[in-house]
Amino acid sequence: MEIMTMLLGLTFFLNIGLAASIVFLERKDATSAWAWLMVLMFIPIAGFILYLIFGKPISNRQIFSWDTKSKLGVKTAVQAQLRALEDGTLKFMHPEIEEYKSLLYLHLRNDDAIFTQNNAVEVFTDGEKKFSSLIQDLQRAKDHIHLQYYILRNDALGNRIAEVLIKKANEGVQVRLLYDDMGSRLLKRKYIKRLKNAGVEVESFFPSMFNVNLKINYRNHRKLAILDGKTGYIGGFNIGDEYLGKSKKFGYWRDTHLRVTGDAVENMQTRFILDWNQASHHDILYENRYYNASPSGDVGAQIVSSGPDSDWEQIKNGYIKMILSAKEYIYIQTPYFIPDESLRDALRIAVLSGVDVKIMIPNKPDHPFVYWATLSHTGDLLKAGADIYIYQNGFLHAKTIIVDGKIASVGTANIDVRSFRLNFEVNAFLYDKNITERLLESFEEDIRLSTQMTKKLYEKRSLGIRFKESVSRLLSPVL
Repeated sequence: MEIMTMLLGLTFFLNIGLAASIVFLERKDATSAWAWLMVLMFIPIAGFILYLIFGKPISNRQIFSWDTKSKLGVKTAVQAQLRALEDGTLKFMHPEIEEYKSLLYLHLRNDDAIFTQNNAVEVFTDGEKKFSSLIQDLQRAKDHIHLQYYILRNDALGNRIAEVLIKKANEGVQVRLLYDDMGSRLLKRKYIKRLKNAGVEVESFFPSMFNVNLKINYRNHRKLAILDGKTGYIGGFNIGDEYLGKSKKFGYWRDTHLRVTGDAVENMQTRFILDWNQASHHDILYENRYYNASPSGDVGAQIVSSGPDSDWEQIKNGYIKMILSAKEYIYIQTPYFIPDESLRDALRIAVLSGVDVKIMIPNKPDHPFVYWATLSHTGDLLKAGADIYIYQNGFLHAKTIIVDGKIASVGTANIDVRSFRLNFEVNAFLYDKNITERLLESFEEDIRLSTQMTKKLYEKRSLGIRFKESVSRLLSPVL
């Protein structure tokens, strides 16, 4: 009895200490702080353990070697471009980009995201076509291959990619593969061993130690491929059979991915090098062969990263800036829609200002709590006057925002707290009418494969669904 009393007393003081730390030392936003305080209150012992695993903030020390940016000349280029924007000497290939100078400036200041405007961009919305193109580019690589994916599976597609990587490594091409330890937790060791034995360099991001991962909540959600420093891929597709629509649970997989050539590829390369150097003991040093891009078109682009190591939520801030710039319409596709108050208010203000806001979400969950929270938040926007569409042709995984047919964003960041504050993400912000038009056409095709959620239908939700929404919404800051 005395031991139990002592344990209860110890738990009480640990909870008090942790609660004080959350409130006074960690400076979490109020919503997240209250959510964790409630967890500690209702499940004191388990809550304490859950917080240590999922809630403890990442070290304030930079985990990436930002000196790399200086060595690559990024800082110098950023300062020069900022000055050119400020004094009006930056020349745009398309005059309409002038309207979005403040968005360019935001990404330059907050993320060192250099603006390039000599790019060619191809849009993929189908997994078969995306991976067919990627494999062709992998087979053509002559110098190096850099791949980074959140999920890597040792299934048919994963083994198909592995065969190509092994073949290229045997040909003398330098091949590096970086995957997220949590996202690829089902990956077999023999898969990695096979690649390494062939000369492929393989690393995992935030790997587990003795089957324990205290950074489990911080995931590298980025998907990048850079080939010979000339061609890059960025978007939502991971490597696995389900992304080819072969999953019985999800069916057809609707995603958005980009193939990029031009100077934007060099910015994607820098992102990969920073992530690789964090995960590996064998740093990539600057070499000209890694920065070998050639002008390929006239698409303007910025490659923007965000993560829990940053003081700013760069991608979220970019989303809000895009929304506030809208005069005609805002079209959004996302599998998870759990905006924080700032983004929710921006969308609500846009709707109430007469801007046409359309939001498309999937019709099925891959994470139940996140799905029910998504329904709750889309309901709020529905009441304000937004149009909500439920995609019915399989699973919608695209992370796309289109504004006024002039600018767009495609990448890895969902509209949720996890993407904005916990995950390491990367998006391409695009300044081009033709590419935006291509994305708009895909959105309109998807509308024909969707059902519209009306106020009447939303109000008919069962009591069970309302309960799930309420609980999930309450937990959404820590999902």
